[in-house]
Amino acid sequence: MLYFTRWKALGIILTALIVCLCAVPNFFPEAQVKTWPGWAQRRLVLGLDLQGGSYLLLEVDGAYVKKERLDQVRDDVRRTLRDAKIGFTGGVTVRNDAAEVRITKESDVQPALAKLRELSQPLGGLMGSSGQRDLDVTDATGGVIRLSIPQAAMLDRMRKTIEQSIQIVERRVNELGTVEPVIQRQGNDRILVQVPGLQDPTRLKELLGKTAKMEFRMVDTSVPPDQAQQGRLPPESELLMSASPPPTPYVVKKQVLVAGGDLTDAQASFDQRTSEPVVSFKFNTSGARKFSQATQENVGLPFAIVLDNKVISAPVIREPITGGQGQISGSFTVQSANDLAILLRAGALPAPLTVVEERTVGPGLGQDSIEKGELAAYVGSILVIIFMLLTYRLFGVFANIAVAINVAMIFGLLSLLNATLTLPGIAGIVLTVGIAVDSNVLIYERIREELRGGRNAISAIDAGFKRALATILDSNITTFIAAAVLFYIGTGPVRGFAVTLGIGIITTVFTAFTLTRLIVAGWVRWKRPQSVPI
Repeated sequence: MLYFTRWKALGIILTALIVCLCAVPNFFPEAQVKTWPGWAQRRLVLGLDLQGGSYLLLEVDGAYVKKERLDQVRDDVRRTLRDAKIGFTGGVTVRNDAAEVRITKESDVQPALAKLRELSQPLGGLMGSSGQRDLDVTDATGGVIRLSIPQAAMLDRMRKTIEQSIQIVERRVNELGTVEPVIQRQGNDRILVQVPGLQDPTRLKELLGKTAKMEFRMVDTSVPPDQAQQGRLPPESELLMSASPPPTPYVVKKQVLVAGGDLTDAQASFDQRTSEPVVSFKFNTSGARKFSQATQENVGLPFAIVLDNKVISAPVIREPITGGQGQISGSFTVQSANDLAILLRAGALPAPLTVVEERTVGPGLGQDSIEKGELAAYVGSILVIIFMLLTYRLFGVFANIAVAINVAMIFGLLSLLNATLTLPGIAGIVLTVGIAVDSNVLIYERIREELRGGRNAISAIDAGFKRALATILDSNITTFIAAAVLFYIGTGPVRGFAVTLGIGIITTVFTAFTLTRLIVAGWVRWKRPQSVPI
């Protein structure tokens, strides 16, 4: 165990040195590090509890998700019955969390049931294997067919809505240029958003609070807005208000010409003629084709650009727009134009989000946490160093050197991963110091046992390292498994603790069985000791 080839020794030293050097960027100002090559800019990111920032807890509107699903069922029922040429009276109504339709002829009830049951699909994943479906289609007697959404299907839809919302929220937050935001699910209908370094959450709330559902529709010029406000509204149109003050009514057709999902890009820019801020957009191939056809068929008529049921602009189509791109104007400021571009690039949320909890952690509180964390680390490390020196003398010096390199390697690996360091993460590093020392204690106590058993110095040292290996590996592997479980099921600070603990265990095993052994082997080769100063 004490013999190292020259190449093996050189490999151990270079590995430790390179990993430790990865921590160097953390000791220089961020502005200076940004001038370095890209591969050398990796550094630790301080978490919300260390540098301050914004904390938001968002809730998905479950009632909206259910209403949207029922509206979709209603439209599917109407389309399916019309395609099957089955007559129904009174339209499709939604009541008591279900859609109901009355079939005109009694003889058409069974064919209608068969057709409508085709709309019901098996639930995905494990639920699908149990035979559960996303829609219950039943005969409610009297020619009425009832389509209801089971609870399991609603939970599955909420899960998918949360997953989609997390992706869109992440894209919107990243567009702000923040570093290492924490965005994760909490419970069945909530999303946690932590943005370190962002002291004013107002703009963040505005970005996340908008659904950003954009639609291009035609303005209905057959009815003046004042008559529409009195209730004289065509069934295929609706009354919408303008987004900018003063509120202006528009009668807009319900038919969507092009949806925001067909947008591929949106950028804030300036109008070349008026120098006003505008938002330039570009459609995909399908969107460009639909937009071109719509503008060709409606030259001279106004069309509305609708965002979250608010008309942000209603220009007149002067000529067909065939290039698949255009611009939106509407009394924007530079920031509002940029925010709209961010929303359009990130995509529309599947359901509205409501802020249910908001906290702002100031940098002063973060600095206080850093100082207390540093104090705890210093005190713990000094006590460990003194204990090892008093107990194991020269071998205590070897252990302290290995532990110092161990801590430096932890910071190097965390920097290499661009990991976020939190206060629990600092606790994980302090705990790792104890674990690293514990490995050395096991080795040294084993050496003592071998000496008491009558072995000579070199043989006792070799046997001590060899026979402590299994014990140390066993203890560290079980601790690493615990860290992995914490990382998998934990959230936020718990994950930060698990990451530093897991990385610390890896570096501990490396330093205890390679670096410490290399140092001791070098001392043995140099001194050829007859006794062990331990």
